[in-house]
Amino acid sequence: MSAEELFLGTDRGGATYREAMGGAVEAVLSAFADRGDPYSGTSPDALAAQFDGPVVPEEGQGLDATVDEVAEHVLAHSVDTSNPRCAAHLQCPPMIPGLVAETLLTAANQSLDSFDQAPAATVLEERVVDALCGLFDLPADADGVFTSGGTQSNFQALLLARDRYCDRHLGQNVQANGLPSGAGSLRILCSEEAHFTGKQAAHHLGLGERAVVTVPTDDDRRMDPDALDATLAELETRDAAPFALVGTAGTTDFGSVDPLGALAERADERGLWFHVDAAYGGALALSGEYGHLLDGIGRADSVAVDFHKLFYQPISCGAFLLRDGDDFGWMARNAEYLNPEEHAELGVPNLVAKSVQTTRRFDALKPYVTFRSLGRTGLAKLVDRTLELADEAATLVDAAEDFELLHDPTLNAVVFRYLPHDGMDGGTVSGLNAAVRRELLRDGRAVVARTEVDGVTSLKFTLLNPTATLDDVAAMLDAIRDCGATVAGQREVAV
Repeated sequence: MSAEELFLGTDRGGATYREAMGGAVEAVLSAFADRGDPYSGTSPDALAAQFDGPVVPEEGQGLDATVDEVAEHVLAHSVDTSNPRCAAHLQCPPMIPGLVAETLLTAANQSLDSFDQAPAATVLEERVVDALCGLFDLPADADGVFTSGGTQSNFQALLLARDRYCDRHLGQNVQANGLPSGAGSLRILCSEEAHFTGKQAAHHLGLGERAVVTVPTDDDRRMDPDALDATLAELETRDAAPFALVGTAGTTDFGSVDPLGALAERADERGLWFHVDAAYGGALALSGEYGHLLDGIGRADSVAVDFHKLFYQPISCGAFLLRDGDDFGWMARNAEYLNPEEHAELGVPNLVAKSVQTTRRFDALKPYVTFRSLGRTGLAKLVDRTLELADEAATLVDAAEDFELLHDPTLNAVVFRYLPHDGMDGGTVSGLNAAVRRELLRDGRAVVARTEVDGVTSLKFTLLNPTATLDDVAAMLDAIRDCGATVAGQREVAV
């Protein structure tokens, strides 16, 4: 293909683009639209064997042939996240407005580090951020930036919290001079059920995972405020220096939402940076029925929210929101070729100073197109439907003699165990459920998650799909039973 056929901006390039995108759409529809099962069941070794040809051949085979190859070897063996029996992880079915926006932003190829690389995109991201700050009841001087997701947002929150604390309490500018000698005493508090990215961030920030202190949870697996008080008192006796408190609005396994209002009070009393990881549960802010679960989130110093979960956007798409936009100053820098200081004086918005990334995608377009297309009410209905389904699914599991329900759902995660016989010990239950989950992936009829609860391997439905029904849940339970029978038969043969 000639250069004129490979790039937009020429007549031939436009025609090639139109034809190629049509072919790509057909490939996606052929791979997913009529597929019955969420996964083909193909093993890692068999997948690897499909890609034995050269990745960079001497001569290309053309785009049409390559798209056909990708459809056969990649799409056909990808997990179909839009299948209602794909219920393992926080991996949502992407809605069509988001897919349309993905096409638009990819073709435009704007880079959100400087205004001259993304003029309209820069202004629109600021508008979307303002709307998000309002959605989460943050004050007028709040600000934010789009991120790749919760991992980046949580890291950025703790980065700013650390640097502010070190400057104000230890007298050292970390950006200029590194960590002060007293940094070894710094501590981050979160619940026992909090996401691992708290510890990951502590490692990346030079504090080490030991800097993260976990607080016991209550019977609903939410951080216990009384236990938090006791933990803070104990840290004081050890001359430790807590600087950040992380509340979780939607834990990965159980969907638990910490008592955010009570945590905000403790943070205020102790002068702690209060960060809320709402990567999973942030979409509750849309809901009139379930929004109360986020009461207190508006008191946070920072909030992480993901759009590639319950906002149904293609990966990746998240945002980091900051109660006081001036706190971005703890990480800001200027580069003459991107954001010279005089630009700020002239009112030119260069977003690079707010992000840990330089080149950055125009991901804000995805929720913008979705918000404008469906409105708050339309999105809330989708979210509410999944939470209602989780309650129904929990009732179904609890009524089944061969399953054990492990909690009442808060969001749309349902954790349970397959228990076909009475009197099974924990080791036997762990081995069986792990084996059933492996067999289920090979079977391909359903994709469910595994986790560990009180030391015993368990299973989980993450019911993000608004098109899923209770019949789909029942079908997944039947598939688990069938795979359980297969596993039992294999064990008998092995004996």
